Amino acid sequence: MDAAFTAEQDEVRRTLHEILGKRCGPDEVKAAVRTATGYDRELWQQLSQRLGLPGLAIAEEYGGVGCTPADLALACEETGRVLLPSPLFATASLAVPLITGLGSAPQRAALLPRLAVGGLTAALAVAGPALATALALTGDNAPGEWSGGGRAGGVQARRGEGGGWRLYGEVAQVLDGHSASVLVVAAHTGGFVRSRTLLFLVREDAPGLVRSRQATLDETRPQARVQLRDVPAELLGTGEEDVLGALAATGRAAAAVLAAEAVGAAGQALAHTVDHVRQREQFGRAIGSFQAVKHRLADLYVQVQAARSAAYYAAWDPQQGALALAQALDALRLAAGEAIQLHGGIGFTWEHDAHLYFKRAAGDELLFGPVHRLRAHAAHRAGLFTATPTDHGENASTSASDSNGESDSNSESNSERVIA
Repeated sequence: MDAAFTAEQDEVRRTLHEILGKRCGPDEVKAAVRTATGYDRELWQQLSQRLGLPGLAIAEEYGGVGCTPADLALACEETGRVLLPSPLFATASLAVPLITGLGSAPQRAALLPRLAVGGLTAALAVAGPALATALALTGDNAPGEWSGGGRAGGVQARRGEGGGWRLYGEVAQVLDGHSASVLVVAAHTGGFVRSRTLLFLVREDAPGLVRSRQATLDETRPQARVQLRDVPAELLGTGEEDVLGALAATGRAAAAVLAAEAVGAAGQALAHTVDHVRQREQFGRAIGSFQAVKHRLADLYVQVQAARSAAYYAAWDPQQGALALAQALDALRLAAGEAIQLHGGIGFTWEHDAHLYFKRAAGDELLFGPVHRLRAHAAHRAGLFTATPTDHGENASTSASDSNGESDSNSESNSERVIA
């Protein structure tokens, strides 16, 4: 693996850094999230048409740039620095891979070119507060674990007259679902006994579709509640594809992108804090000159750099996406917490810019974590907690000795260890 950045990647990052530096200060971000769409439409069109941001990982035959998911992750590190509110993640990281992997040739030809240039935006809707499970980040994404398993609840699909599909149900916490032009909806069909999960395309003007934006902790990631009242839908693909496998693959790549975003945000929170402690004076000297403050910031710098290395590795190897995301979310939470602490009294006011980063850290962990479950599932997939034959033999011999009347001596030895 060649981890060096190409000239094209450096140029995209430099251009993006310049544009966002001019257009995405804290005041501009706060103003954008309070619009009806939740983001700056003019800036989104500029990023889409000038840089081709949503089309970075879309093939050139569909009007995209034809880059790799790694390029998208590197670009999202820059958007993470300023906490850019945009439909980029929901469109490019969640919906586009599913349309590309599962969609039929006519569906790809109809949607991907317009998604690549920002003419359309898309969102993924899965039932319940279980996006991380559906993407196989915190557990196996068996249908019954996250969307009703064919029982009441979740989203149900049935064939309507003429062979078309109709959807009914409700989905909460759909990222950018209130403004997306196309919804990719996960639904169950086949009843309880023969239940299976399929993905469907729902257009924004579909009759019976009701969307409402929800109040969220992190305003820079708008969420919507989507109600489907006998809504006409188009099956994504033929229905024979491995939907759960495609969701898991999408989750791994999306985790790498999220890790890069979180690293960008953590780095910026750290930079703001360093600038503050250099200027803020106490007892006649800058508080950054105190040894205790230096040590805290040095530890935080190491944490952020380690998370950045993990995020870059995951950008080239998405199999490591969940672990990189866990480390990046840890770094962002610590950086945001230290920013609030070291800004002193003003940092504790809810309106301070440091809280934007704190809310992003908390919001991302609620949506895609928590961190300990990301790590636990990654360890489970790697087989770290699988019992070995030797372990089974030891357990069997222990049980045999207990049955022979030696349980008292075992209890005594256990007590001695606890006391020790």
